[in-house]
Amino acid sequence: MIRPIYVYGSEVLRAKAAEADLSDKDGLTGLITDLKDTLARADGCGLAAPQIGVSLRVLIVDGTVMGDVYDYLKDFRRTMINPAIVEESAGKCEYDEGCLSVPGVYCPVTRPEKITVEYFNEDFEKVTEVFERFACRMVQHEMSHLDGVLFTDLVAPIRKKIIAKKLQNISRGKVSAHYDTKLK
Repeated sequence: MIRPIYVYGSEVLRAKAAEADLSDKDGLTGLITDLKDTLARADGCGLAAPQIGVSLRVLIVDGTVMGDVYDYLKDFRRTMINPAIVEESAGKCEYDEGCLSVPGVYCPVTRPEKITVEYFNEDFEKVTEVFERFACRMVQHEMSHLDGVLFTDLVAPIRKKIIAKKLQNISRGKVSAHYDTKLK
C-alpha cells in the first residue's frame, strides 16, 4: 500500500525508532511492502519506516534508480531490519543529499566514506555487509532517519541559514511534491 511521506516538522521524524520485533514476521513483511510501494511511487532511492509514520528500525534502499549514473548500483537493493553500524572509516566524503521528507532541498553533507553494517534482511537472516561509494551514502542517510536525524541537521551552519526559510515553509505545510505528503 502506498502511504503518505511525512515531511520536515513531523514529530515522527525526530523520534529515535524502536527495535523491530523479529517475531512479527507478518507485520514486518507488510511494512516492507508498504515501504517499497511508497518508494516506487515517490521515485526515491531510499525510505525509512519513520518517513511513513512507523517508528521502527526498518529501511529500504534502492540504487537501481541511480544505475544510469553509477553502474555498480544497477542491481543494488537492500531491506534492512534493525541495522547497526559496527565500523566506519576515518575517511570522509562530501556529497549533495536530498530527502523525500524535505522536498526541494539539497545540501552537501559529509559522512564516512565506508561503513560496515549488521542487519536482518527481509528473509530475517542476519547479514554483515560493507558499503562504499554512493551505496554507503544511501544507507547512512536512511539509518540517520532511524535516530531522528535529518540530513539538514548535518549541514554547515551557513547552509542552515540559507535553507531556513524553505524548512520553515515545509514545516508549515507549504510543500510541493509529486507524491502524497503528511505533516503531523
